[in-house]
Amino acid sequence: MADLKRIKTTLVSVYDKTGLAPIIKLLDELSIRIISTGGTKEYIEGLNIQVTAVEDITSYPSILGGRVKTLHPKIFGGILFRRDHPTDLEEAHQYDIPGIDLVIVDLYPFEATVESGASGQEIIEKIDIGGITLIRAAAKNFADVLIVSSKEQYSALIELLKEKQGETSLEDRQKFASEAFALSSHYDTAIYNYYSNGNPEAFKQSIIKKKSLRYGENPHQTGIFYGDLDQIFEKISGKEISYNNLLDIDAAVSLVSEFSDPTFAVLKHNNACGLASRPTIHEAWIDALAGDPVSAFGGVLIANREIDADTANDINKIFFEVIIAPSYQAQSLDILMQKKNRIILVYKGFQPSARQFRTLLNGVIVQDRDTKIEVKEDLKVVTKREPADNEIDDLLFANRIVKHTKSNAIVLVKDKQLVGSGTGQTSRIDALKQAIEKARNFKFDLQGAVMASDAFFPFSDSVEIAHKAGITAVIQPGGSIRDNDSIEYCNSSNMAMVFTGIRHFKH
Repeated sequence: MADLKRIKTTLVSVYDKTGLAPIIKLLDELSIRIISTGGTKEYIEGLNIQVTAVEDITSYPSILGGRVKTLHPKIFGGILFRRDHPTDLEEAHQYDIPGIDLVIVDLYPFEATVESGASGQEIIEKIDIGGITLIRAAAKNFADVLIVSSKEQYSALIELLKEKQGETSLEDRQKFASEAFALSSHYDTAIYNYYSNGNPEAFKQSIIKKKSLRYGENPHQTGIFYGDLDQIFEKISGKEISYNNLLDIDAAVSLVSEFSDPTFAVLKHNNACGLASRPTIHEAWIDALAGDPVSAFGGVLIANREIDADTANDINKIFFEVIIAPSYQAQSLDILMQKKNRIILVYKGFQPSARQFRTLLNGVIVQDRDTKIEVKEDLKVVTKREPADNEIDDLLFANRIVKHTKSNAIVLVKDKQLVGSGTGQTSRIDALKQAIEKARNFKFDLQGAVMASDAFFPFSDSVEIAHKAGITAVIQPGGSIRDNDSIEYCNSSNMAMVFTGIRHFKH
């Protein structure tokens, strides 16, 4: 092949030496000259392999506390000169610039240093200058140079060196260059977002791990997930996770994270159709399923406690897509894995980002994540009758669910069990009627139940309908110019109502 280039000289300068030894030994076996710096040079010498110091080429030592080692015309000239360009060849010969055909480099761990809570000065020192410049230079000149910019590429490099015995094709070099620019842009994005202090002038996000999905929301749409699911879940078994599975999984994790008692939830189309907290996870499952056993078909199940064998036996009776839990008893896994397509996930936990974004028109909208969880002290009683302790517990319980339910949303709860919900309606009255109808369809007695609304009531009609259905207490944000209409109706009907002052729309 005309575009094959033989590697004669390589520059190696890495912060993390993990996995480097096999590459160095292979380079030596292929009689490729190795140039290196500082700690990397000492590491290579420790392998009893000959290495040339960068200082011997540049005639300059590492200076300014290691900030300047490779930034020199003889190094960057060796990477950047064009091998088919007569003037470049002339100047390389004139200034005794050695050709460098392979660059192996990584970057200081800026993101990990920030996450560790290090000082500002320590973070500054982890902004790589020489490394990022080497990456960009080598990637720019991919016509002649192969750039390896991460230890994640080491296995691919070893395979390439063995297969082609120290030669590379243009296709090889361009592929590695593309990955290098992805890495360098990600690195710069992380630095920018750190220094913008949560208020960036430009929208910049970068995730370098991706997973192709079977398809998008529908089979005629392509779908890709950018992120690292392995950090959050261990996948025990099941088919590939789909685009729609991911949406439901995200909604499920966000919802159940707000409950500390043993809790089980069933979700469909990002909304809870069943949820209960009970003394045991088995009891929670029974009552969560009872909330809407019809919608549970093909749903996503999530528990915040270990799944035992008894619970697994009951779960095994229905068809579902995904189950998520922090752990499973061995016997429960044997039961759940009887159907091979079921996606079984162990949830490891993670810290969600503080900000959310989505594409819109010709741009992106960004907002702070809704992390507000109301507690008893946040409630303002606005009626003559104060809610009883059990009503307060149910009101707060319902409010957590309605926060994660598509607007317009109404949630009905009784004894810490979701008994009815109205989701995604164009009017709050329709949402309430839907919630009451669902509760009655599944034979729930609404006498003594509570109601949560994701936004205020503009009229008293909603509380009137709720009262006639048997509901005795209401939680809502308040803030309507006609709040008093609802308050007066509650007072005349011996209902309790509390305001939170916080709206939880979810669109």
